[in-house]
Amino acid sequence: MKVLKNLRLFPYLVVLMRVLFGLGWLLAGVTKITDKLWFKEPGLYLNDYLINSLQASNVPTFYKIFIENIALEHLMVLNYFIPIVQILLGIFLIAGLLTIPSILACIIMHINFVLSGNMNLMSLILYTSAFSLIIFRSEIYQLSLDNYFNLPTLLKPQRNNKEKNVFMSYKKEKISINS
Repeated sequence: MKVLKNLRLFPYLVVLMRVLFGLGWLLAGVTKITDKLWFKEPGLYLNDYLINSLQASNVPTFYKIFIENIALEHLMVLNYFIPIVQILLGIFLIAGLLTIPSILACIIMHINFVLSGNMNLMSLILYTSAFSLIIFRSEIYQLSLDNYFNLPTLLKPQRNNKEKNVFMSYKKEKISINS
């Protein structure tokens, strides 16, 4: 019986993880604008970061080609795009709006961060959080705008009534056997 009480708390722990994950992305974008002066000295910080990535030995060759031919060529676009998208993704995750697409966008952005030579403990925490949220995606919609507006949700597990009835009858049988 105690296990059943703990299971009711689990969705809210997943929501807490979603909100904290979103807060991390929101702060990443805000600090780029405020602390690293991405908007006051456009391109300076990002240019230095990309040049350092080109010189790093742990950056794959294909990604160095991407940096040289695409990232550096579109430096100013990326300079404004990256922090703004991080802020938007953070807000979307905190509010639970377009949740799965937002998590997937975070993963794509983070893959670029790792490929540019930055793998650390925070990277592992971000990856673990993102994939945990996808694994427990049926729980992330609690207290979310996705759920409130009944938005179509990408990758949201759907149970038809027959499957739900079978699951509920199994759950009732298990509870009555354990009682």
